[in-house]
Order: sequence, then structure tokens, then C-alpha cells
Amino acid sequence: MQFSQKINEIAAKAERDLAPIFAKIDEISYENTNKVMDAFREHRVAATNFDTTSGYGYDDRGRDVLDEIWADVMGAEKAFVRHQIVNGTQALTIGLFGLLRPDDLMCSIAGKPYDTLEEVIGIAGEAGNGSLADFGVRYKQIDLVNDGFDFDAIGETLRTELDGGRPVKVIFIQRSKGYLNRKTLTVDEIGEVVKFVKSISPETYVVVDNCYGEFTETREPCAVGADMIIGSLIKNPGGGMAETGGYIAGSARAVELASYRLTSVGCGLEVGATVGQTKNMYKGLFYAPHTTAQALKTAHLAAYVFEALGYNVSPKWNEMRSDIIQTVITGKPELLCKFCEGIQKGSPVDSFVTPMPWAMPGYTDEVIMAAGAFVQGASIELSADGPMRPPYTVFFQGGLTYESGKIGILSAAESMLTV
Repeated sequence: MQFSQKINEIAAKAERDLAPIFAKIDEISYENTNKVMDAFREHRVAATNFDTTSGYGYDDRGRDVLDEIWADVMGAEKAFVRHQIVNGTQALTIGLFGLLRPDDLMCSIAGKPYDTLEEVIGIAGEAGNGSLADFGVRYKQIDLVNDGFDFDAIGETLRTELDGGRPVKVIFIQRSKGYLNRKTLTVDEIGEVVKFVKSISPETYVVVDNCYGEFTETREPCAVGADMIIGSLIKNPGGGMAETGGYIAGSARAVELASYRLTSVGCGLEVGATVGQTKNMYKGLFYAPHTTAQALKTAHLAAYVFEALGYNVSPKWNEMRSDIIQTVITGKPELLCKFCEGIQKGSPVDSFVTPMPWAMPGYTDEVIMAAGAFVQGASIELSADGPMRPPYTVFFQGGLTYESGKIGILSAAESMLTV
């Protein structure tokens, strides 16, 4: 693709200014890759781990070893990763239904969760569909204050429930911003609030939606005390190789309870055929730190380019990140559409397609989505989407390679210059 002199000059200056940040990203990638390779060696990964199973999947050694590796890499006691999990929302549903019982309280302390979780909780959609609310689970929401946790409100909620004779069952934290214009939470910030929660209510489970955050730092939330972290394999930890799937990691008891919702009580993790998907999940985890680094570099470039073009971006180009998401406030619906058109045009798959807003399942507003990806909906690949509501913010993420990500970003910038 050919770009205008204006766009090429901005990109060249961006890469000069971003060189120290790119070097820091490479350091994080190296440390995380070393951690993954240590786990592979510790658990003696061999070609036989890639053998497939069918039917019940009893005694699937490759599956069980991958679970052990995943726990080590995530800093958890136990974990499972399965191709049967269709997306991050289902992974979150498995985890929450595994822990919560009638009359339990789930308290989201980072504001409103991602749109697709609203019907799972029962704060949107029709009653009777099988939400947590249908099963008598109570829900409370505490918003962030100045992009930080409201410790006073959290403490009051924890103590009120304890005074009523039972602890808050689940404190829920969404690490990434989702479709909100707020700062992504760092592992250190999550660790601080976990320590605070446990000091008041040790029995409370702290559950973290870890989507988009894996391998952006050198630690994951389990390493700072989270009881459960949950994510999708077609985002960071699948490394662009996993065709589908999700994971749950955390304390042994929390993961055990989630496993009973994955399959059934009594069966847990003993069953589940891998039907030829194991190798791609191993390979995806191997690639994941490097692939995430490529996506981070692409996000920094996007921030620089669009800030130079006069748009409000978050994070800023020189801010270190805890997820791969970059937002650009376009201000107009036509600009949001043009951004997505440019990303689609700069993609390796379906570059000839023009994305249009539509009523996607699980979302309250029409959404426009550009995703010229090898794996449908893979957010670790070059993609952009946003709800058609003011201020018409586009949420950009991914890039399997920095070079391809750069082409997509410059294509989006060029497209927006035509409006």
C-alpha cells in the first residue's frame, strides 16, 4: 500500500520517538518468553503431548500437561485451558457460575463490565434466560474514582455483608477498559485491592477478567493474590495460533469449582477430548509473549499517529500499557466508520470488504467491526471495533506482526483524511 507524504512523515517520526518504549516492550517479551520456556522444560513437553484424543478424552496427557504449564506461567495453583470454550464471555460465565450460589453477592469494583457480560449477570436482557440473577445471585457495582478503586465504598460493602452474616462471594475486576473510556488496571493496582479485600473478608473470591492483558507485564493477577483469572485464547495468550478456546487459572478450589461448570460435577477436568487442537494451543502459548509485544508496539504507533492528527487517544503514545487496547475518540459516526474501513483495507484477509454497523448479539448498541483475520473474531490479530454511540470511540487492538499492524494503522489514518 502507498501512503501520503504527511502520513509517512508522521510514522517515521513516531518510530524514532518510540524506540526506547519498543526496547522496553522487547525486554518484557523476553522475560515472559523465558518464563514460558522454563515451564515447557519443567513439564518435559514432547511431541507425544500433541497427540489427539476423542470421545471422553480420558488420560489425555497433552491436555493435562498444558494445564500444568498454564498454571505455572500464570502464577496460579491450578488452571485449565480448553478449545471447547467458545469465547471470553463463556469462560467468564463458567467461572462465575462455578463460584456463585443463590443469594450470593457479586460486586464489580471496576465499574460496568464488558457489554456481553450484562445478560450473563442479568442487568440486561430478558428474565428467565438463565442469568445469574435468575438463580438469585445479587449484583452490585462500584465505579472507579479518578481511574482508581474506591476503597471506601469497597470496604463498606464488604463489612455490610459480613455484618449480615456472610461475606461478599465474588469481587469482580475487569482489568481492561472494555467499551469504557477509562484507564486499564495494572497488576500492581489489582494486587493492592486484592490485599485490601482479603484484609477485611478473607473468604471472598477475587475474580479478574484478564482479557487483553496477558503478557503485557511480567506478572499476571494470580501472582498478586487473585483467586481466579479468566481469558480467551483468540486474544493474547493464543499467540495467533489457537483456533478457539479459553482458560481459567487461580486457586485450586476456585478452579475446581469452575471445572464442574465446564463439564459436570464429578467429572471436572478428567474428561474433554482435544480432537487435534492441542498442538496449536501449545504453539500459541509459546508465541504469545512475542505476539503480544507486536500488538503493543502497534498500539503505541496508533496512539502517536492519531494524536498527531489531532484526535484524543488513550493511552497516550508514551504511556506504558497493561493491555493491548488503544482507543481513539473520533467524535463522529462517519469517522468511526472510516477508521474501521481503513483497518479492513489494511488487513491480510477480506481486505476488499467494507465493514458496516450492525446489531451484534450481546451488545446494546449497533457495533461496527473491522477484522480481516485468519481466525474469526481474533482480537490479537489486527482489528478495530466500536459501538455506534457518542463520542464514537474506536477500540483498536492486535497485530500479529508490527509490520502488518503498521500498515493497518497507516491505512486507517489515510482513510480518515478523506472525511
